[in-house]
Amino acid sequence: MKNKQFLLKTRPVGTPTRDNWDYVETEVPELADKQVLVKVAFISLDPAMRGWMNDGKSYIEPVQIGAVMRASTVGQILKSNDPKFQVGDYVYGHCGVQQYAVVDTQGLHKIDPSLAPLERYLGVLGMPGMTAYFGLLETGLPKAGETVVVSGAAGAVGTVVGQIAKIKGCKVVGIAGGADKCRYLVDELGFDGAIDYKSENVKKSLKALCPKGVDVFFDNVGGEILDDVLTQIRMKARIVICGAISQYNNTTPVKGPSNYLTLLVNRARMEGIVVFDNVANYPKAAAEMAGWIKEGKLKAKEHVVKGIERFPETLLMLFKGENMGKLVLKVDAE
Repeated sequence: MKNKQFLLKTRPVGTPTRDNWDYVETEVPELADKQVLVKVAFISLDPAMRGWMNDGKSYIEPVQIGAVMRASTVGQILKSNDPKFQVGDYVYGHCGVQQYAVVDTQGLHKIDPSLAPLERYLGVLGMPGMTAYFGLLETGLPKAGETVVVSGAAGAVGTVVGQIAKIKGCKVVGIAGGADKCRYLVDELGFDGAIDYKSENVKKSLKALCPKGVDVFFDNVGGEILDDVLTQIRMKARIVICGAISQYNNTTPVKGPSNYLTLLVNRARMEGIVVFDNVANYPKAAAEMAGWIKEGKLKAKEHVVKGIERFPETLLMLFKGENMGKLVLKVDAE
């Protein structure tokens, strides 16, 4: 059986290109004990993948040169050497950017395709949803009546952060790029306001939309937007550092916050989050979010691109702001 794979060829400098990967077709290996063969259906495309390509110290080991590009996936088991997993089971795991994966079962989780579309387990019910849930509720600690601002608000994490904040009784303002995204946040997802950073002065718009200041800022972007929001924080504000997509492809040093002394003045705190710290509580979070979806309180949107061969170009959509909702690659082109 032939397997289509993308292997990391070189570490990118700045924005990745197709040349940073080798596209290969190889034979699928035989299974060892406690391994399964998964036919990958959907691949999650996330900003974190850019960091995984760097050879530096981080919260997770970098992808090695010559290895299959790391990615979260959902798929179906075709063969099994583990009695806990049966042929036909659908699973979530890190199977990588490939058509078929022979993997240990230790990192796999069974999922139920009758409860939600498969691709939703890579979005609201997957790593982005978990990031939003734990990052906002356990680190941001929003209280009813507070003002929550989220950057990258139209992306996979930001859309969920804003909706959960609304469920918890907060005023929510999103920062996104483009009028269509801003309309989507307000008209479809129920945000109280949205700022188009491409056409508006973020600092002025924040003052207008958040006249009492910002209690919680959930940051996916970093750079100038982080600096702008820091000027508007309230006493005891919480700034959640989830990511900094504006900085990931820099060839110069990362631009850190120059307004960080507002943390001192306002006795505020800034804390980073990594979703993998909460693995043990994923089922609880997924159950609660599935309940919100069923009640119509939490909406999910996936941006699906078809064809594994389109992986490099599709990944770059994240850094160009071309996706609306969770960006997912469907392995089969049909």
